[in-house]
Amino acid sequence: MLFNSYVFIFLYLPVVLLGFFWLSRASQSFAAGWLALASLVFYGYWNLAYVGLLLSSIVCNYTFGLWIAKAGLQHNEKRKKQLLSVAIIINLLLLAYYKYANFFIDNLNSVADAQWDLGYIILPLGISFFTFTQITFLVDAYQGKVKEPNFVHYTLFVTYFPHLIAGPLFRHRQMMPQFLASSTYRVHWENIAVGLTIFILGLAKKVLVADPLGEFATPIFNAVGAGGHPMLFEAWIGALAYTLQLYFDFSGYTDMAIGLSLMFSIRLPMNFNSPYKSTSIIEFWRRWHMTLSRFLFDYLYIPLGGNRRGRYRRYLNLMITMLLGGLWHGAGWTFVVWGGLHGLYLMVNHAWRSLKQRMGWIGRGRWGNFGAGALTFLAVVVGWVFFRAENFSTAVDLLRGMVGLNGVTFSKGLGNTNFASIMRNCGAEFFGAMHLTNLNAFKAIRILIPGLFVVFMLPNVQQIMANYESVLDAPNKSSEKQTGLVWQSSFLGAFVILIIGFLVIINLHKQSTFLYFQF
Repeated sequence: MLFNSYVFIFLYLPVVLLGFFWLSRASQSFAAGWLALASLVFYGYWNLAYVGLLLSSIVCNYTFGLWIAKAGLQHNEKRKKQLLSVAIIINLLLLAYYKYANFFIDNLNSVADAQWDLGYIILPLGISFFTFTQITFLVDAYQGKVKEPNFVHYTLFVTYFPHLIAGPLFRHRQMMPQFLASSTYRVHWENIAVGLTIFILGLAKKVLVADPLGEFATPIFNAVGAGGHPMLFEAWIGALAYTLQLYFDFSGYTDMAIGLSLMFSIRLPMNFNSPYKSTSIIEFWRRWHMTLSRFLFDYLYIPLGGNRRGRYRRYLNLMITMLLGGLWHGAGWTFVVWGGLHGLYLMVNHAWRSLKQRMGWIGRGRWGNFGAGALTFLAVVVGWVFFRAENFSTAVDLLRGMVGLNGVTFSKGLGNTNFASIMRNCGAEFFGAMHLTNLNAFKAIRILIPGLFVVFMLPNVQQIMANYESVLDAPNKSSEKQTGLVWQSSFLGAFVILIIGFLVIINLHKQSTFLYFQF
């Protein structure tokens, strides 16, 4: 079931919301059970066959969590560590089978010239997210932070429908106090109003911005994958369209999840904080998919040794973390290359910071910040080309086009102008700026420019909603309230949201899945 569907908005959500607060009047346990059951229905709507897999994973991890907590109470550190190791291995093996088995078999067949076959394995939706969510529970149990071993609440913790398919990731210790709080089970009209507002803004990102951008990104990448050679403008339009599509699609989903959850008076962690405004790759990863970044830092980078064993070991740990983070996103070498690129970016960024510190270089100034931001954004765009491309050759050919190695072509309408005679002497051609796809370049620019303006010049949704406690960990709240576009509970504010909501609803027939569903 998609958030951007009529059945979700006009049937599922009202029924679940009304049922939750109606049952809350009788029992908090009934209400929590209702929400857990509704979340399983939400998941089963995709593929009923995998509900059994999800429930089996929940029962297995809950049992291991109890065993680990019991061993901790008995001060049996050896058994506690063994149980944690076994539980994590089981989770990772399950994830590896569904997500990577065919990838590894295909690569083994290529190397060994064999024909091994496991059959076609369908990737269960959300397996990466519900697996990582449960690993955080196991680690919390190991650290003695699990205080409330209620199976219904644990099931709700794993299956909670706003985050189940594509995050944001959260920790057991973040959610359990909220599931236990009596205030969660009372109607808070302000939370419902603010949550609905955030949901509509996130839905608008997806329907009105991300999907139209996809109408340019997808055909261009497909044409290059089919053997086409994009020239300068088409290559850049494809790369920028996907860069913005991914941001508006995924951050839109996260905003919808945060808004939906707030209607139930449950706050999720913030997952995006205007990442394309970053002036370094280090800052980018503190702003992009923030919950995944923290997970990789806490559960991979730190256990590898972090920066505690010297500079070069730190660089190695960064590279390993990002390579595995890339592979987590998808079973393909392009994801590994994307992760490796960001590992290299982070190594260079940390080395540069160390050099600046040793040399005593302080501050960059306005133009220095502009240059750092432009360089960071360019590095991110190059990475997204590998992330989106079906194979390595497609990514390389698109990058060749972006630096002009495939040539430059302009609109046919400019072919008879003085500009054309000058540019032909430089090797330019005039058979259409989008010669591979025959798309309208000016229409693409009319979408790209507003998209870039929103990304770089406007506050994000959490800054717009800075007057309200909508997420668990919004940074710099005092400064966010100084922005000029802070939403107010007023007739004008309600009217604007109503107009945006109307535009979204009349465009919902152009339904498309979220990009992160495939990861």
